[in-house]
Amino acid sequence: MLTPGDSYDEVYKNLNWSIPQHFNIGIDVCDKWADSDRLALIHKTSDGRTARYSFRDLKALSNKLANVFKSLGLEREDRIGILLPQAPETAITHIAAYKMGAIAIPLFSLFGEEALEYRLSDSGARAVVTDNAGAARLAEIRNRLPDLRHVLCIDSPPDSPEASALLDFHGLLEPASPDFTPVDTLAEDPALIIYTSGTTGPPKGALHAHRVLLGHLPGVEFPHEFFPQADDLFWTPADWAWIGGLLDVLLPAWHHGVPVLAHRFAKFEPEAAFALMAEFKVRNAFMPPTALKMMRRVEKPQERWDLDLRSIGSGGESLGEELLTWGREAFGVTINEFYGQTECNLVVGNCANLMPVKPGAMGRAVPGHEVAVVDDAGLPLPAGEEGNIGIRRPDPVMFLRYWNNPEATGKKFAGDWLLTGDRGRLDQDGYFHFVGRDDDVITSGGYRIGPGEIEDCLIKHPAIAMAAVIGVPDPLRTERVKAFVVLKPDVEGSKDLAREIQAFVKVRLAAHEYPREVAFVEELPMTTTGKIIRKALRALET
Repeated sequence: MLTPGDSYDEVYKNLNWSIPQHFNIGIDVCDKWADSDRLALIHKTSDGRTARYSFRDLKALSNKLANVFKSLGLEREDRIGILLPQAPETAITHIAAYKMGAIAIPLFSLFGEEALEYRLSDSGARAVVTDNAGAARLAEIRNRLPDLRHVLCIDSPPDSPEASALLDFHGLLEPASPDFTPVDTLAEDPALIIYTSGTTGPPKGALHAHRVLLGHLPGVEFPHEFFPQADDLFWTPADWAWIGGLLDVLLPAWHHGVPVLAHRFAKFEPEAAFALMAEFKVRNAFMPPTALKMMRRVEKPQERWDLDLRSIGSGGESLGEELLTWGREAFGVTINEFYGQTECNLVVGNCANLMPVKPGAMGRAVPGHEVAVVDDAGLPLPAGEEGNIGIRRPDPVMFLRYWNNPEATGKKFAGDWLLTGDRGRLDQDGYFHFVGRDDDVITSGGYRIGPGEIEDCLIKHPAIAMAAVIGVPDPLRTERVKAFVVLKPDVEGSKDLAREIQAFVKVRLAAHEYPREVAFVEELPMTTTGKIIRKALRALET
């Protein structure tokens, strides 16, 4: 969608949205490429086997599944849960749901019973496609989900009484017809519900229209250096249940006919990630900051693996100079940070070949999106002033509404501006700087302090692997800064080390920003998308 140019301003100016009235994600990412044996998916299983699927394969399989869904009585706009890791069946279910006009609900495969019950109950899902592990969790809550009629399992059924209630996914597919006429959906028709990560309250279901895929394209093409290019191949360790895996990687890649590598790590292993990218000659990757920080611990990766990366994007937590410098050495490319959220994704980003990358800055507004720092009334603020990061509507990447929550939908907007809930500032060059979530900002001695900059400074300390910062109550300052620190292997915490860390930050940032308390911890609470849950740390303190 982006036209390459000689400057950011030229590229921004040249993008004009062209959203058709009728648009269907399933047709766009699959059927339009299915006239040949063009490669769509490489699946490396947990036992090391590799399977390849063409777009023609995906069309036939998704058509079969759409016919199965219809035979089960599922109708247009019925909600279909997809409780699976990165796997062919995950993608097939998404495509089938879109082509029949249903609403897909991606569900993280490691969700517990309470998380599943909340989402399936709130959405009124009528069917779920899952594996044996997911089916076992669903069996415990199914009697509390009156809307859930069908559970399709992709595995061989286990020897248990609960298995009799499961439908055999592959057994149903085999005799089904590979011919199916997709529903003629409008671009504004609902396509999927993605639940927010729940870092600031109960998860809310962000309902997106089919146009959301088109809205994502500039935000993928920009940080991936005018994606696609010849021989591109995309991979991410992020689960396809999250917007980062699904709409930052899988669906945009297939919109462009670019193959995707699928592999699920039971637990993310940095060395295995390097090896995987080298084995399959991955050209494009979306790497969450947490994954990058873990990979940074691997010694001399550039000497151990023959990587062929062309672009790396990252988002979710602000990157600092330390990670950017390491990334250039380890990968041979500049990691392009981008920014967005479940409700309105990929609206700010970097493109290193087009403009300078400023350490600590999220980038500039992605072409096609109008982004500003606004006050609580939705009025844009001048450069340098802190306020709400807002996106002006209408915007094709913006959600339709929160499912079953009109009150929260209304609170999300101030006039024509969607308020992200994030605090930031815009500099004189048009770069956005993340300050923190509304509830993450620390008020200390009259200063408003964002945790991101302190955390970035902390991980530069040679003893620190990861860090999180919150404000804790203080009778004099209102709040004082407290740091929770995960040390590198073979480093032991001590009072002397804590004082050294405090001095390290005090010298590099400012006297009012250094952590007056340092706690050494084994791990940090994080969402499944790799974001630090500072709310959990605050609750622990309370």
